[in-house]
Amino acid sequence: MKRKSLSRQIYAYFLIVIVLSLVSVGAVSYVQSSRALDDQVKQYMEQLIESANYQTDSYLEAYELLSNAFTTNSDVRSFMEIKPDDTYEHYEYSVKIKAFALDSIKSTVTLYKQLNMIYVTGRHGRSVIYDNQNLFFNFDPVLVQEKFTNLMKLTPGDGKIALLNMSIRPEDQGSVVTMARKVRGPSYSDENRGVVAIEIKLDELAKTWDRVNLGKDGFFFIVDDAGNYIYPPSMSERKSQDKLASQVLASGNQTFVTEYNKEERMFVSRKSGYSDWNLVASMPVQELRRPANTIRTTTIIVGLVTLAAALVLASRFGRSIIRPIRDLKDSMRETEKGNWQYIEDAGRTDEMGGLIHSYNLMVTRLSDMIERVYEAELAQQKNALELGETKLERQRAEFQSLQLQINPHFLYNTLETINCYAIVQDSGEITEMVEAMAFMLRYSVQTNLEEITVANELNHVRNYMIILQHRTEREFEIDVAIPPSLLLEKMVRLTLQPLIENIFQHAFPDGVEERHTIRIDARKEGGLFQVFIEDNGTGMKPERLAELRRKLEENRLAEPEEASTGVKRGGGIGLMNVHRRIQMVFGEAYGLSVDSEWGRGTCITMTMPETARPRLRG
Repeated sequence: MKRKSLSRQIYAYFLIVIVLSLVSVGAVSYVQSSRALDDQVKQYMEQLIESANYQTDSYLEAYELLSNAFTTNSDVRSFMEIKPDDTYEHYEYSVKIKAFALDSIKSTVTLYKQLNMIYVTGRHGRSVIYDNQNLFFNFDPVLVQEKFTNLMKLTPGDGKIALLNMSIRPEDQGSVVTMARKVRGPSYSDENRGVVAIEIKLDELAKTWDRVNLGKDGFFFIVDDAGNYIYPPSMSERKSQDKLASQVLASGNQTFVTEYNKEERMFVSRKSGYSDWNLVASMPVQELRRPANTIRTTTIIVGLVTLAAALVLASRFGRSIIRPIRDLKDSMRETEKGNWQYIEDAGRTDEMGGLIHSYNLMVTRLSDMIERVYEAELAQQKNALELGETKLERQRAEFQSLQLQINPHFLYNTLETINCYAIVQDSGEITEMVEAMAFMLRYSVQTNLEEITVANELNHVRNYMIILQHRTEREFEIDVAIPPSLLLEKMVRLTLQPLIENIFQHAFPDGVEERHTIRIDARKEGGLFQVFIEDNGTGMKPERLAELRRKLEENRLAEPEEASTGVKRGGGIGLMNVHRRIQMVFGEAYGLSVDSEWGRGTCITMTMPETARPRLRG
């Protein structure tokens, strides 16, 4: 299988992390800022509408007081009862109403300036009209009847005021609004006999509405509850109850977005608390979101610049890590071939420098150890010529093989795991793995081959488990039940850890699960010191167990290669290695024994002499 380049993986991981960070931050910032800006613009438009609404209501309330004065005036109420053909009474009440109107209007200069016309008309067809030129005249009878009928129809019968978009003079249509109220006769129990109407110029109100600043493309308009457009005059030509007016009336006081003149716009509507008018402000959505679009563009530009700078830094950072790792990998490959090659640390003081230093130390000690072992074997050969050249050669070869069978692939895979941690995690895990690896290497190359206690071997297993848990990213605890009194018993070095490694490789073939356990125990009995390693893994089939016991009895380190395939079926630094090491130190009577049941687990017993001082057999 083609191996992936670590530098490319680092670059890809940095790219993913940076892009995800920039996209998530940019997207969240853009969405949040857009919402905040939309809310601010919406609040701004609502405040403008509320202000215009308040000023409009205040403006109209002043005219309501004038309307109340007319509808409660006794002369106005009596005027509604005159006979249609009584010219004298019509003239008499006209003079009285004129005097009352002059007194009421001139007392308030602002009302006088903004007043267009006041007229009182009854069902009898007679009326009194006052306009801003201070003239009184009579309606044409036909016109009176037409206007009176319309006013009576549009004005509420409960005495409330109605604001009407109409005028009795065609030339004033669209420039004034009429405030109308029904009037009873002299007795309050009488039915409605007529109408008092006040025409108000929209010029002054328009000044208030024109101050609603909605930008270049925004506009303001007013719609009454009947769907008629009150303001501005340019919209009075639109048909009542058209699509826009219907949407405004249906929305109530809610903000809505719709298409208007082929443009998406936001409409903020507020109904007057005094009149039946709906004051509406509108702005294009594109203009509202222009600041958010600016933020989005800026975020994208800054993000791209940041991404480019981060990728450059990531490339340099990756090269600074990959270069020493490649050197270490190449040197380890040479070491696997038996060529001891050292690495220049270039004065590095970080974790990678510590790893290179540990590797150089390992190579130095392994080289020294091999040289010493070789010299010892040569001396032993000379002293054991009487035992036969064949036996001496076998012993030397076996011992040299056992001492050199440190699994380089385990070290290589461990370093690959450390490299990954250097990329995706902080230095805590790297420090822990490097320390554990350093302790294992130092322990492996010690020269005092047999002066080892149970506690030393358990510590070696602990360092192995630290590295294994980081490699598999799975935590696993071994149950150690050895009594404290037995922790200082002597045993052969590098015998317990290979058995634990063998369990992980063969007892749990489908991976470690929560139900899996490994237990280490020991006891002294009958002059023997025994260490038990138990697991609840898959166990061994009877034929495989019989074959393994046969190998242990024959003291064979490994099966010969198949003639056809050349593939080894067992051996290595596993059970046969440990068994032979114990026998070479303590004698042929000691070693390993295996009990296993298929599907239930396996128990390996390591048997050694009690309190015996280890000796190297010749």
